[in-house]
Amino acid sequence: MNKKQKIVKKMAKREKAKQNKIEKPKVGAKPRYISKAERARLEAETPEAVVEVISVDASSDEDKVAS
Repeated sequence: MNKKQKIVKKMAKREKAKQNKIEKPKVGAKPRYISKAERARLEAETPEAVVEVISVDASSDEDKVAS
């Protein structure tokens, strides 16, 4: 093997190693696990957000009626 071929092969090997280190999205990967406690906390937060939106809508309706 001549000198140029050796260099080209080394460079290709290094490039491939770099590409292997890059994290790629996995095809068909499952979503991460969410514990029961985490789900309960998320569900507890959701109704509060809905209540806030409803109360803001109601207050804006009251403002329209008052004017």
